[in-house]
Amino acid sequence: HTFTIRATDAQGQTSDREFTLTSSYSYSADFLVIAGGGGGGSGYYSGGAGAGGYRTSTQTFGEGTVYTITVGNGGAGSTNQVVVGTNGSNSSISGSGITTITSAGGGGGGSRNNSSGGASAKGQDGGSGGGSSTQQSDFGDGNTPTTSPSQGNNGGGAGGNTYGGAGGGAGATGGNGNAVLGVVGGVGLANSITGSSVNYAGGGSSGKGDGSTNTPANAFGGGFGGTNDSNNGGHGTANTGGGGGGASGNGSTTGGTGGSGVVILSVPSAKYSGNITGSPTISVSGSQRIIKFTQSGTYTA
Repeated sequence: HTFTIRATDAQGQTSDREFTLTSSYSYSADFLVIAGGGGGGSGYYSGGAGAGGYRTSTQTFGEGTVYTITVGNGGAGSTNQVVVGTNGSNSSISGSGITTITSAGGGGGGSRNNSSGGASAKGQDGGSGGGSSTQQSDFGDGNTPTTSPSQGNNGGGAGGNTYGGAGGGAGATGGNGNAVLGVVGGVGLANSITGSSVNYAGGGSSGKGDGSTNTPANAFGGGFGGTNDSNNGGHGTANTGGGGGGASGNGSTTGGTGGSGVVILSVPSAKYSGNITGSPTISVSGSQRIIKFTQSGTYTA
C-alpha cells in the first residue's frame, strides 16, 4: 500500500512525502504425497506390485511462493512372462523455503514362465516393494530410497519357492505366496486430510494357482490377482497409489496397471490464494481449504 503524508514547517512551507507499506504472511500447510503404484507381473503365479510411497508433512508456506506439485502415474503391468512389471512414477511437492517431499513409485511385480523351467524376474524395489515370482528372496524392498517415517514396506516372497508373493503396502509387508491360493497385497493406510477417512497405497495381490475365483483386491487400492485360467491381474485404484495385481496362467497374460498417485494440500481457508494450475479439485473441511491434485500443477501461496 502507498500513501502520502503532507507536513507544514514553522515557516508555513508544505512538503509531501510518499511512503510504501509492504506486508508478508506465512501459514502452516499439511501435505499428503502418494506416488504411483507399480505394475503387476505376468505369467504363471506372478507377483503383485508394490504400492506407491506414502508420505505426509506439515510445513510453512510463504506469501507469493510458487509450489510445484508432481503427480506420478501408475506403472504398466508386464506382458512378458520373463519381464518384471514397471515401477510407478514418483510424486512430489517442492518450492522455496520448504523441504521437498518425494514419494517413490511402487515396485513392479515379478513375472514367471512355468514352461521355461521357472525363469523369473525379481520383484522390484520402490516406495513399497513388488512381490516375488519364484524365489523366496526375490521380493522387492520397500522404503526405497529410505525415508523417515518409512514410506512403504517390502513385497512378499514366493511360497515354497514356487508361488508368487503379493506387493507391499504402506501399512504392511506383502504376503508370502501360497501353494494353491493367491495372496492379498500388503495393507495400505487411511488418511483424513480431506476431512473424511480415505484408504491409500495398498499392495497388489498375487496370481492364484487353483483356477477358481480371483484373489480379492486390496481394500486400500491394490488390484486383484489373476487365476490360473489365463487371467490378467486387476488394476490398482486410480489416485490411491495401489499396486497392480499379478496375472496367472501360461498364456499371454498381463499384470494389472498400478493406480496413479495423488498430492493433497490442506491450507487455512482464510489464507487460500486461489492461484492454482493443473485443475486440482477444491473442497472445504472445517476451516481448511483442501486442494487435491490428480495431475501435476502449481499452487502459489
